[in-house]
Amino acid sequence: MDEDYGRLEIRLKELLQKRGMSRNKLSHKAEMSWKQIDNYCRNDITRLDVFVLCKLCTVLECRIEDLLVFFPPEKKK
Repeated sequence: MDEDYGRLEIRLKELLQKRGMSRNKLSHKAEMSWKQIDNYCRNDITRLDVFVLCKLCTVLECRIEDLLVFFPPEKKK
């Protein structure tokens, strides 16, 4: 049985736009590959890396809840 547990959305693309920072600049500041940044921007991540999340929050000077948003499952009637 496939149960729905909700989903996480990574808001990195929006945070970069808000900060006026490019993916390239973030990749240099966070010491991450551009491809990895791009994957986070496109929500193309299957497993979150806690160390990467800490890097992103530090460089972007944000809180984890600014970066990740949880959408609970829809209640079935």
